[in-house]
Amino acid sequence: MKWTRIQIKTITDAEDIIISTLYDIGLEGAQIEDKIPLTPLEKEQMFVDIMPQAESDDGIAYLSFFVEQDSDVNIDELVEQVKQELEDLKMFMDIGEGTITISETEDLDWINNWKQFFHQFYIDDILVVPSWEEIKEEDKDKMILHIDPGTAFGTGMHETTQLCIRQLRKYITPETVLLDVGTGSGILAILSLMFGAKSAVGTDLDPCAVEAVRENSEVNGIDSEKFSMMIGNIITEKEVQDKVGYECYDIVVANILADVLVPLTPVIVNQMKKGGIYITSGIIDDKEETVVEAVKAAGLEVLEVTYQGEWVSVTARKN
Repeated sequence: MKWTRIQIKTITDAEDIIISTLYDIGLEGAQIEDKIPLTPLEKEQMFVDIMPQAESDDGIAYLSFFVEQDSDVNIDELVEQVKQELEDLKMFMDIGEGTITISETEDLDWINNWKQFFHQFYIDDILVVPSWEEIKEEDKDKMILHIDPGTAFGTGMHETTQLCIRQLRKYITPETVLLDVGTGSGILAILSLMFGAKSAVGTDLDPCAVEAVRENSEVNGIDSEKFSMMIGNIITEKEVQDKVGYECYDIVVANILADVLVPLTPVIVNQMKKGGIYITSGIIDDKEETVVEAVKAAGLEVLEVTYQGEWVSVTARKN
C-alpha cells in the first residue's frame, strides 16, 4: 500500500499545537522525529537493555502525516490547508521554518495498528476509555470519559491537560460558567460539565472543532444546550470577543502554548467576571516566568503554580 507523506519541519515547542491543529483537518497519527531526551517512563516502555546514544537536542522537530494514495483525499488541496493552518499559527507563536515536504512511502502498518497500543487509563479517579474498548463491570460506577485518541492534547494523556483538569476540579461550582479557549476535542469543557459546571463556551481557530466537540459531547451525554462553540481568533477579532461576551465567565481555561498565552491574557481578562479564575497550561518549564509576568501585567493575582513533568500550569484570579 502506498502513502503520501506530508512532513513539516518545525521546532519542538510547537509539536503539540501543530499536531492538534492538523488533527482538526483530518490528519491523524503524527510521526514525531526530534532529539528530546526520553523520559524514564519512555525508557521503561522500550524494553531494551542498552539505550541508544542520543544526540543533543537542537530544538528541531519533523512531523510526518500520512495519507493513503487510494483514498478520495485531494493531496494538493490538503497541502494548501496545511499551509494555511501553519500561516495562522505563525501569527501567534514561533513554529520555526514551518516548511512542508511531500514524498511517497509504503507499508505503514502502524497507521492501522496503533490502536492496539492505546488502552483505557486513569486521570486520578477519572477513567478514560476509547470507543473500541469495553468498560469492565467493576468500573461502571466510576466517572468515565469517552474520548478516542488522535492527539495527546485531545485525549487527556498529556501532562498539560491533566494539570488543567486538576485545577478545574478545585474551582468549579454548580454556578460556574466556563470559557475554554483553544477547545480542540472539547475534553476540558466536557469534563467541567461532568464536574458540575452550569455551562461552557468553547473557542477555536479551526471550524473542524465544532464537529469534534459535538461528537465527544454526544458520546459523554452532555446536553448540547450547555456547551456551545464559537470559531475565530479571540485574540485579534473583536467580533469574536463580542460574541463570547464580556465579564460573564467564572472560569477561563486555556491549554495553549506560552507564546499564545502571552497575547491572550490581556485580552481574556475582559471576558472574566470579577473574582473569576484563569487556568492556563501548555507551558514548558522554561517559559513559566514569561507567563507569570504576563498574568501579573494583566492585573491578575497568581494563586498557584503547579507542575507535572516538565510542564507548568498557572492559576490566577481577577480581583
